[in-house]
Amino acid sequence: METIHFIAIGGSAMHSLAIALHKKGYKITGSDDEIFEPSRGRLEKYRLLPAEWGWFPEKLSAKTDAVVLGMHARADNPELLKAQELGLKIFSYPEFLYEQTKNKTRVVVGGSHGKTTVTSMIMHVLKETGIPFDYMVGSQIEGFETMAGFYEESEIAVFEGDEYLSSPIDRRPKFHLYKPHIGLLTGVAWDHINVFPTFENYTEQFAIFSSLIEPSGTLVYYAGDEILCKIAQAATGIKTLAYDTPHFSIKNNTTFLKSGNTEIPLSVFGLHNLQNIAGAKIVCNELGISDTGFYKAIRSFKGASRRLEVLAQNGTSVIFQDFAHSPSKLKATVDAVKQQFPEKRIVACMELHTFSSLKKEFLPQYQGCMENADSAFVYFNPHTIEHKKLEPISEEEVFRAFGKEGLSVFTDSGKLFQEINSLKPDKTALLLMSSGNFDGINLKEFAKSLIENQ
Repeated sequence: METIHFIAIGGSAMHSLAIALHKKGYKITGSDDEIFEPSRGRLEKYRLLPAEWGWFPEKLSAKTDAVVLGMHARADNPELLKAQELGLKIFSYPEFLYEQTKNKTRVVVGGSHGKTTVTSMIMHVLKETGIPFDYMVGSQIEGFETMAGFYEESEIAVFEGDEYLSSPIDRRPKFHLYKPHIGLLTGVAWDHINVFPTFENYTEQFAIFSSLIEPSGTLVYYAGDEILCKIAQAATGIKTLAYDTPHFSIKNNTTFLKSGNTEIPLSVFGLHNLQNIAGAKIVCNELGISDTGFYKAIRSFKGASRRLEVLAQNGTSVIFQDFAHSPSKLKATVDAVKQQFPEKRIVACMELHTFSSLKKEFLPQYQGCMENADSAFVYFNPHTIEHKKLEPISEEEVFRAFGKEGLSVFTDSGKLFQEINSLKPDKTALLLMSSGNFDGINLKEFAKSLIENQ
């Protein structure tokens, strides 16, 4: 039995990979300086939770077959230094995913937005049609216990392709390491300003991704993105297939996808999700799934966790949680809810939480993103900015950057939720958007209370 040690085992992708390999029969050890839920509970369930927090070089020996290094660790991590001293095989998790699946047909979904959802859609359709597959996705998906899985009988691997760095000692974007047979790109909108300081530098990573598709492979891309169109035109030695917004209709707050004379009711909505479905369909077609099989399966797709996830609702109002944090994601989410619920008052609340979103130079990218909201709120925590060692920003600077008339900016999450609570949301669609958690607010409990006390 091979032994694999995880440095920073508590990460969302790292703990899922550890559990998946444990299920496959590997002996797993690991360390971390702190582990939060849900990673903690899942690792504990499989008896993989470290006995104590911290780094313990003595866990590593010449008998350790491989080390998987998480991005959360630092380059001077004591366990990493011990692994290097012993000459052990050290992988970033994308490198290890490739090693596990190098003899399989690899599908990789990249893009600045929508990659989790498209990956989830492909996974859902494959599962519904009974096709075994390996996978890695960046969110919890209904019907899948963990966010990664590997199986001896599968001949396909489906990965979400993140453009962020692979590890502290490997500065390549993660999605450059998978070498897909089928690559899908959803769109390019500047993000990760701390790693890619210019838009040109950022877009270059997607061109490189397309060049790493296996010879005679396929690039699937969104036709409405000019940058992707240029990347596709420049691609050589691969097939390129474009997708766009499919025909649809909205009746009684339900979106129907049109296929010929047939209308397929969907559990998701929004132009961005319709485009995601169109891209996922092409990938599934390339994997041998018919249009009929795809449409039958996609009807029951309810979305990934924290992607327009319904927290609470009644006959007149609905409260969503969404992962939207970058300008393109924020605009797409607000616009989708406005289009789906034209009769409701749209209240949009978002938290500036990521490095890029809190950087003064990046704030102007948010101009006009919340224009379709009837009421808009933005929250940020000055202590988060200090922790990330960024230049302070003011409420006035945030207000000017968004350019939204009537926008309210808060630096105290308690006061923000008091304000939302006072709205009495009758005939309202409330959007709570963040890649964080508004400083520990239990959004499900808040939403339930708000609906019940309406």
